[in-house]
Formats: sequence, structure tokens, C-alpha cells
Amino acid sequence: MFTINPKELSPVKLQGYLQSAIAPRPIAFASTVDENGNPNLSPFSFFNIFSSNPPILVFSPARRVRDNTIKHTLINCQKTKEVVINVVDYNMVQQMSLSSTEYPEGINEFVKSGFTQLPSHKVKPYRVAESPVQLECKVSDIIALGTEGGAGNMIICEVVQIHIKEEVLDENGAISPEKIDLVSRLGGNWYSRAKNGLFEVEKPLATLGIGVDAIPDFVKQSIVFSGNDLGKLGNVESLPTEEEIAIFVQNNIQVKAVLSSTDEQKVHQKAKEYLDNNDVLSAWKVLLAERI
Repeated sequence: MFTINPKELSPVKLQGYLQSAIAPRPIAFASTVDENGNPNLSPFSFFNIFSSNPPILVFSPARRVRDNTIKHTLINCQKTKEVVINVVDYNMVQQMSLSSTEYPEGINEFVKSGFTQLPSHKVKPYRVAESPVQLECKVSDIIALGTEGGAGNMIICEVVQIHIKEEVLDENGAISPEKIDLVSRLGGNWYSRAKNGLFEVEKPLATLGIGVDAIPDFVKQSIVFSGNDLGKLGNVESLPTEEEIAIFVQNNIQVKAVLSSTDEQKVHQKAKEYLDNNDVLSAWKVLLAERI
């Protein structure tokens, strides 16, 4: 048996063990606004339901391990006492992951990750239209669990309005676990989904991804790409150069053939093949080659 004294480990290593051992964890996709009404969107996997009467959710934006700073979500909850918790299904997991990028204050993660802002009924923060269940909440209390990097901040909030998409309900009006296909968090890059179990999502770049908003319209409007595909395409620091694209096409007979067909949908399907194999840069080279 490998025995560990938590006080003898670095916060980063300890966090890794805990996140891998206490799993899978549901994801709170928290939407808040600052005092000026500017939206913020961020996922948290330290999250669960703790009461049904009254309906109480608790999630915890931890202090950053690397520099002991706090997150905009916590600041906004402290100031406004309101939050919307959006649940995460498999269809939105890549965009959700992209939204966790540490964009500077003032950047709208809804826009960067390609999600749709939906006005709430009883609170000011927006709902995520793509989420199958959205829970409007009032913050009841915030409990700081420490002052060092990695310390949690328990945000206790009461659900005041619930929105459920009808397509995830079964014939009895209950939420079907297969239809909702929720995603949960494990350690490292690992996630789990209700239907098919484990899968990996590459963590957002330490540098800033270009975001879904920077993807050309001819890609965003394509019928070939899903929201997850757009999330992958948005998680690159920069687009390939014309020289890189030319070399790639020159050395790839199959791509040459697809490009020569002048069928845009076939080009997009080829790019999607690369995305499905997590080769995002090659997907971008295929997409941009037809526009050079």
C-alpha cells in the first residue's frame, strides 16, 4: 500500500492524487456577471447537490495553485450573490473545456467558446442555451477553506428556477440518463460520459487559444462540424502559415485529391477526419488550403 502524508506533498501533486481518486465528479458550468453586467463562464468539478428541500448546490472555485490568485467566478459571486449552474453533456464538452482558458478580465467566455447567451428569469447571469439543464441560483453563503494556493471556496447556492430541455425527458417526464448523456470529470485529461465511459480532452493551452469567435464563418456555418469540433479548432494558439499549408498539401496525395474536387463539404469531411484523430493543426491546414 502506497501511503501518503498530504502535508509532505506539493499542492500540485496532492491535487493530482485527489482529483484522480475522488472521481468521477459532476461539472458545474457556472455563469456569472460582474457588477457592471459583464458575463463570465467557467467550469468547476468540485461540485454537487447537498439538499433538495431547500434545493441547495455547492461548488468550489479553488485558489490557483500556481500563484494563489482567485477566479472571476468567485469575485462575481461575492459581489452579486447570483449564479447559473449549467450541466454539461457530451455534445458541448470541447467548448466547455475551451472556456476554462485563463482569458483576461473583460473577455466574454461565451463568445470565445462559441456558446449562446440566454437571459435568465430570476437572476442576472445568462444561461448557456446549449446546456440540457440550467439552474438559476441565489448565493446563500461562501466559505473560504484556506488562504494558500489550492484552497477551496465553497459557494452555497439555492436553486430558484430550473430549465430542462424536453428532448432529455423520457415518456414519464423524468430525465433520461441516456438522453442527457452527462459528462463527468476525472484526473488529468480524463472525462467520462453516461453512454460510453472514459475519454480524454486535451487541457486548454497555457497560452490563449484563438477561440471559436476567431474561426472563419465558412467553418462555423458548415453542417459538417459539431460544437465539439469547433471547440477543438478554437484551442490553437495561432493558425498555420501559408508556407506550412503548402508543404502539408504537397506531401499529402489524399488532401490534394479532395481539394481538387472543389466540393467544400468533402473538404470539411476530410478536415473532420483529422479532428476525430485529435490532429487539429492538420484539420486547419485542410480547411485553409482551399482559401489560399
